[in-house]
Amino acid sequence: MASQVAERRASPVEVIRQNIMTLAPQFRAALPAHVTVEKFSRVAMTAIQNTPELADADRKSLFGAIVRLAQDGLLPDGREAALVIFKTKNKQGGWDAKVQAMPMMAGLLKKVRQSGDVSKVSARVVHEHDEFSINYGFDDEIKHVPPPLDKPRGKAIGAYAVAVLADGSRYIEVMSLEDIEKVRSVSKSKDNQYGPWVQWWGEMARKTVFRRLSKWLPMSTDLEEAFARDETLSVRYDGEQVQAVAAAPVSRLEALEHQIQGSDGYDAEIGELAQEGRADADMGESHTEIDADAMAQKVRDETNAMAERA
Repeated sequence: MASQVAERRASPVEVIRQNIMTLAPQFRAALPAHVTVEKFSRVAMTAIQNTPELADADRKSLFGAIVRLAQDGLLPDGREAALVIFKTKNKQGGWDAKVQAMPMMAGLLKKVRQSGDVSKVSARVVHEHDEFSINYGFDDEIKHVPPPLDKPRGKAIGAYAVAVLADGSRYIEVMSLEDIEKVRSVSKSKDNQYGPWVQWWGEMARKTVFRRLSKWLPMSTDLEEAFARDETLSVRYDGEQVQAVAAAPVSRLEALEHQIQGSDGYDAEIGELAQEGRADADMGESHTEIDADAMAQKVRDETNAMAERA
């Protein structure tokens, strides 16, 4: 009881710091050997401290995003990856601040280079005043020359990605603005003013064309897993609404779930999940992949149990 009172008095950032420390076993199981738990945790906390809005955002989505980046071995330092906020309209008509894990091109290119199978790789946006040409054939080749730095490049008209394998093989993927916008049109946050397609269009265009190129690369399976966990590239299915959800009365079950998912309930889930991680470590078990929604599932299970008892 005393610890709960002390936690309520602690600042949101301090509570998050304690939760991240508690999740250390989960990070250790997910992170690759070259990234230490201490470094990953320190960079994650720095990102949260530098963006105070993250501390006020939905905690479940925040920790889920951090776990996803741990699985991909990417640091949320704004270069390899970032923790970005987007807002969605809830059933009560208000707006919820959610957190997404956003792998950046630098982080994805790092994963490619670490494989040792690719000697060169790049992805860039083409603008209307750039000199750009492509020759397809047995020796695919791209020529891309931007104008001088003191001259405007104009609007974006497309993007491309290129890779040269260790054996000299070359792969090229080119997408026009129309192609990129077709991908954007099925995104969950295509027009969300707080979403990545509005805030980070160039980065999203580069990732989109690079994702297509990655299917040709030797490490495509590893990259595909990273892309699959990239929430900023998730698509909207027919009938699914992200920008606006019709207001609906709050049911008794939803009220109980909301109560459990408050700071105390969620922090309790963090502690329980970490305890399981320590138990697995003691038994010598190794996890190569972590379900970022495990925390949420436990909350839902407890919610249903409470509803039945009520």
